[in-house]
Amino acid sequence: MPKRIKIGTRGSPLALAQAGEVKARLLKAHPEISDDKIELIAIKTSGDSIQDRVLIEEGGKGLFTKEIEEQLLAGNIDFAVHSTKDMPAALPDGLILSTFLEREDPRDAFISKVAKTISELPEGAVVGTSSLRRQAQALALRPDLKVIPLRGNVETRLAKLARGDITATFLAIAGLNRLGLSDVITSAMDLQDFLPSPGQGAICLETRVGDSLTENLLAPLNHEATALAVSVERAVSKALGASCRMPLGAYAWIEGRKLKARAALYSPDGKQIWVEQGEADLSEAEALGQRLGENIKKNADPSLFSEFSV
Repeated sequence: MPKRIKIGTRGSPLALAQAGEVKARLLKAHPEISDDKIELIAIKTSGDSIQDRVLIEEGGKGLFTKEIEEQLLAGNIDFAVHSTKDMPAALPDGLILSTFLEREDPRDAFISKVAKTISELPEGAVVGTSSLRRQAQALALRPDLKVIPLRGNVETRLAKLARGDITATFLAIAGLNRLGLSDVITSAMDLQDFLPSPGQGAICLETRVGDSLTENLLAPLNHEATALAVSVERAVSKALGASCRMPLGAYAWIEGRKLKARAALYSPDGKQIWVEQGEADLSEAEALGQRLGENIKKNADPSLFSEFSV
């Protein structure tokens, strides 16, 4: 057992809440470890620093992980806590996602003070989101909406909604639950119409390849059903070469002894959608995701892949 366990995380309220949850689970799984032996180390990432530009213009998902992964590779932290949806499909050499906590609600929340659902928004209403996926899904349902970029942490986005800068927005239900903000949710988006980002709702722990001491420490925290479902969704993303530049939704779940999954790629204006779904044995999670991703790529507009390539 290491003398001191150093957990790397972003410094946002949500990231710290997630890291705190990991710490609490570690203490419960290992009663021999005292609270003062686990340290949360907040690391500022490029994604946290950039507030005046849309992230896809600066490089996408890796902006929320790069500095943390550098500290992990350097041995300055023992493992990192991430929102799985923020993780690029390909990790740096020497790192692995070894552990997944049990998934929270994967759906997106619709939040508005003037409508209960997206269908009830006034014509031409202004919706704020910097997610291309959410933009495309919203426009697919309501082509008349005006979608504008919305940056900042959860609290900042909710403040902009309260001021009337926007009429509605979408946030991950899991994040709101973890922050104790479930009461701001107006309604939950249906998974059929509004597939989540791959991995949404799941906390993942990133470790160094071959660090068996840390992996054994974290093993009791791993939720196998979540790990299988997320591996399907990440395989879809990898097959498409996706980053947060690409409007991609994917969701997998276990039903009986089968893995089932649905994935969709959208044009940014929501006018075109390429959907694939399928099932496989539990031992074929990555193969299922790869198949769905390859089928989407085969059928989708080729120009999308040059447009969203990193």
